[in-house]
Amino acid sequence: MIPHTMTTTTFELEGHAVTRNLGVVRGIIVRSRSVIGTLGASLQTLIGGNITLLTELCEKTRNDAYDLMIQHAAQMGANAIVGIRYDATEVMQGVTEVLCYGTALVVEPKK
Repeated sequence: MIPHTMTTTTFELEGHAVTRNLGVVRGIIVRSRSVIGTLGASLQTLIGGNITLLTELCEKTRNDAYDLMIQHAAQMGANAIVGIRYDATEVMQGVTEVLCYGTALVVEPKK
């Protein structure tokens, strides 16, 4: 696995030199809200504030997409990922795709 410290949203990894660029890696998750979760979230909107049911769903979905991206990079032989981004698209009502992507690299500490 690639440690969290070897991933970044920037395009360089401080203190490391790139020895190989392995290309784009991604993790894709498609999730739907359950009927119960949607009902609970609707009730929370009546009160206002943070809608915790949806916050938790979004956080879990992003983490799962990130983990899949890490696995994809590790399978390619990478030890780092730069330029990490997230994107989300509503595929159909109540169904969302979350994409996490970046550039997989092989890096070594600078001398």
